[in-house]
Order: sequence, then C-alpha cells, then structure tokens
Amino acid sequence: MDRIISVVGHTALDYIVDVENIAGKNESSPVIDYEEYPGGGAANIAVAIAKLGGKSQLISPVGTDFSSSGYEKLLKDAGVDLSRLYVIEDQKISKAFIFTDREDNQTTYFYWGASSKFKELEPEPADFVHLATADCVYNAKIAQVSGFVSFDPGQDLVTYSKENLEIILSHTDILFANRHEIRRVSEMTGMSFSELKAMIDVIVVTYDSEGSRIYRGGEEWAIPVVSVKALDPTGAGDAYRAGFLLAYTRGYSLPTCGKIGSTVASFAVQTKGCQTGLPSWDEMKSRYEANFGTLEEEI
Repeated sequence: MDRIISVVGHTALDYIVDVENIAGKNESSPVIDYEEYPGGGAANIAVAIAKLGGKSQLISPVGTDFSSSGYEKLLKDAGVDLSRLYVIEDQKISKAFIFTDREDNQTTYFYWGASSKFKELEPEPADFVHLATADCVYNAKIAQVSGFVSFDPGQDLVTYSKENLEIILSHTDILFANRHEIRRVSEMTGMSFSELKAMIDVIVVTYDSEGSRIYRGGEEWAIPVVSVKALDPTGAGDAYRAGFLLAYTRGYSLPTCGKIGSTVASFAVQTKGCQTGLPSWDEMKSRYEANFGTLEEEI
C-alpha cells in the first residue's frame, strides 16, 4: 500500500506570461501571450503524485477565494487529500506571475496572500513530508515533528534565515536543489558540498537540460533528461520531484527514482501550465521504457 506523501507549501494561481525579452529596470517588453493556470509548488507536486496513482496530502494555507476560483474542485477531482488545508480569513489565494522569454529565461513575482500566514500556524506531525517552497519558520517547525523529511527550498531560499535553514537540514533525509540553490545552501550554512553529503542521506541536484545528479554517501548517479518537444519549462522541477518521491516510497532504486522523475518532467514541459499534461503511472511507464528499458519491479 502506498505511503501518504504530505506536501507542504504554496497553493497558487499561476499567470504564465510569454514575453519577447525579460525587461530590466525602467524597461518594457512586448507580451506575446498569457494564461492563468492552477499552480503553487506544493499543489503541483500533490496533483502529480495523485495522477500517478499515489496518495498525496496537501498542507497549505489558502484564501477565502479558494473554492470560488475552482481550484478546490480541481484538487478534489485529482484525488488530493485536502483535510490539512488552512483556510485563512481575509486573505486571497497566493498568485505567481511568471515571465518567460524566447530563450526560456524566467523571472517570477510572487504574491504570498494566504501563504503569508504560514509562520503563524502550528503544524501537526506527518509521516512522510515533502517541504516545497514555503515559509522557513513553518518548514522548520514541521521538519522537527515529522518522520521522514524531503526538502526543496527552491526560489524561496533567499527568504530563509540561517538558523531555520540549519534546523531543516539537520532533519532532512532527501534534499532537492538546482545548481544555484545548492551553492547558496553551502554559502548560507558555511558547509561544503562534501559536508552536506555527509549530513544528508540523499541529495538530488538538477542541471536544467543537462539532467540531474543523485548523491548518496560516496555514490553518484547521472540522470539524463527525457528528450521531448518542450513548450513550457514551468513545472518541470515539481513534476520531477513528484515522480522521484512516489518511486522512492515504492522502494525503487535511486537511479530509477531519478529516471522516473525525469520521465514525469518530460510530460510537464509538453504543455503550458504545471498541472496540464501530467501522466498516469502507465503513461509514465510506457515512456520510461522507451527511453531507459524495462522498469524494475517495486521492492
């Protein structure tokens, strides 16, 4: 039976804006097109896990417009457990404004809304928790009372205090970061990458089009991307984490977890929106085997 993966972080509406160029200070750039999509890192991961057939629970503050926006129904229809949502009075749902240019460079502006109340909330323990982009105070609290902790500071890393980052890392079993974030974690904590590897059981570092690398102890695995015609890179990281974590809880080897993550991410980039083109487990398996060979049996 699948383990429940409790995902902590933002539930947000994404406004994805295609522009000619990322504008600098006192500059403007033509908008090619824009769309509104359901998003928020935690919600993206929870939906992806559920669509793959896993059990996901969303731990997130939402605004009073959560239901009227249609987002609540979408999450329920996807099969996400919403029993641990916090409905914050007098707050709107969080919103992300994501600007992407023709070279896939991105700039994001985030309206915290209901998520601004994260730090005031007291968490209940969770068996297996993934800390997505969220408030560092709340993440530090729940990391200390949960059984297994996966941590992805993401772009919110710049808001973390050194103290809370160190608390979370001391309880982290799996750390996800891109090449820039892992460098920032080292700078903030004063710990080398070797020291981080000695403290944390599994570290996964993503390298955009170059794939990802998984580190455990003295072992290292390079995971390639699954090549597809990419339309929108937004949400690829969340999809990767969803695939990786579900595979991990099902007992697959770390290299296979990475390959499953890479395969799920390949679906996410084929359509606009973080939750639009997510696969079922069978759809993922078919593409996995076309790229990596027979998928090993669960342990």
